Amino acid sequence: MRGKDNTRSAAEVLVDQLRIHGVRHAFCVPGESYLAVLDAFHDSDVAVTVCRQEGGAAMMAEAVGKATGRPGVCFVTRGPGATNASPGIHIARQDSTPMVVFVGQVARDMREREAFQELDYRAVFGSMTKWATEIDDPARIPEIVSRAFFTAANGRPGPVVVSLPEDMLTERVAVNDAPPFAPIETSPGAAEMTKLAQMLGSARSPILILGGSRWSQDTSDGIARFAQKHALPVCTTFRRLHLFDALHPCYAGDLGIGPNPKLVERIKSADLVVLIGGRMGELPSQSYTLFDIPRPQMTFVHVHPGAEELGRVYSPHLAIHAAPTAFAAALEHVDLPSAMRGQAEAAHADYLAWTDKPTDQPGAVNLGAILVWLRDNLPADAIICNGAGNYAAWIHRFFRFRRFAQQIAPTSGSMGYGVPAAVAMKRLHPDRPVVCVAGDGDFLMNGQEFATAVQYGLPIIVVIADNGIYGTIRMHQEREYPGRVIATDLRNPDFAAYARAFGGFGVSVERTADFPAAFKEAQDSGKPAIIRLAIDPEAITPATTLAKIRAKSLADKNR
Repeated sequence: MRGKDNTRSAAEVLVDQLRIHGVRHAFCVPGESYLAVLDAFHDSDVAVTVCRQEGGAAMMAEAVGKATGRPGVCFVTRGPGATNASPGIHIARQDSTPMVVFVGQVARDMREREAFQELDYRAVFGSMTKWATEIDDPARIPEIVSRAFFTAANGRPGPVVVSLPEDMLTERVAVNDAPPFAPIETSPGAAEMTKLAQMLGSARSPILILGGSRWSQDTSDGIARFAQKHALPVCTTFRRLHLFDALHPCYAGDLGIGPNPKLVERIKSADLVVLIGGRMGELPSQSYTLFDIPRPQMTFVHVHPGAEELGRVYSPHLAIHAAPTAFAAALEHVDLPSAMRGQAEAAHADYLAWTDKPTDQPGAVNLGAILVWLRDNLPADAIICNGAGNYAAWIHRFFRFRRFAQQIAPTSGSMGYGVPAAVAMKRLHPDRPVVCVAGDGDFLMNGQEFATAVQYGLPIIVVIADNGIYGTIRMHQEREYPGRVIATDLRNPDFAAYARAFGGFGVSVERTADFPAAFKEAQDSGKPAIIRLAIDPEAITPATTLAKIRAKSLADKNR
């Protein structure tokens, strides 16, 4: 509130900047180090979601950044609060997601004495963020917050950490607000687009690979129109399936963990690969084996909004410094020198065959069959959130994502992400169905945020694949050290009772055929819900079992 002398507290200036920059949701765990900011939020129209752990708050903010393309915002307290938030910050870094994290700090006159919960945030987060800074002068809040938003959202997006000394926040200052930030859509040059047209026109077996951030529904639609016009196969990178409609006649599948072998062979045999938006990290590159380093064996075009990523790992034959949004718009005006036709029809047929029917698996509950049921019965605007673990392989293979931001999941492979992401998406889209699919170990890393869903009346549905093990690690364990099981067994709670204890709905499913009725019960309850699936631990991937992995490994070691 402005005083008669036209001053505001620094905390009020800060919250006013958030509103100016378009922030409508902020996620937090309260702390005494930024009480003044909490008080400033009291009279603001920014919706504040109080979370149960800072990791959950940071992941919610990251999910908002991932879904909207604008920086998600969270507030955490100093020391352990900040370090608890680090998983969400790391996700934002590896996933190229815009996010701004505000961290309480000790008073300025106490710094460098290792005061209570003191940390040097520039040092702690310097390698994990695009920028880490501290505001000493309240008059510079508009300037520094504006820079934080521009930095987080532009080029290759990522996280920014801003430290707030608690005594600074209570000072009063007369200062002008900064104007709203705006994303800068770096556009491709005419010469580069002409060269790309020539490359496409002379290619016999080209393929487009979509990844990264800075996409929108219009961007995806623009790529789809161009691909369909020239019958170009299109695939997506790890956990970026939402960038292209799975039922579009050009879709060839996702290039992540356990991809369709036919897709991998198609890329290896391509004479032109156009990577749009992504970095082609370890997982989509199949552990850096798909393309030669530094120069890929086929003609390679890399389109990326961050100039520093072009040539960082792969030396492209053509580098195009552009955001996917601007590149897709420019692509609409590209006329190929010949009426080239790609191999989209065959590629899409391979994808449909790979994902059509659930594979057989041990146990009475078939996770693949449940994902097929969900894809056939959820409305087109449903949002699917997940964290990390082998259970996600069934999502990637059998759920067909149809629109942008329908999948909210970490490319960084961070466990515990699904529940916070589902809470954030339901806060953003209260009228859209939001389903979190989680593993048992995955869920319990941030399952406390189910309480946040109950507190705010957010009827998310959490489907837990409960197999009583850390499945991914057990799989690797059996492959590398067959039969020598240690530290991967879990003793889990009654997940249905867990849901009810928080005030939600809970049910356990012991047979595949019982899932549809259980899902309807969860929907009809109008409450946040948990559906626990009794998964046989032998069902470790859609394609194999633990016993088969162990037997193969033993046979190999005995040769």
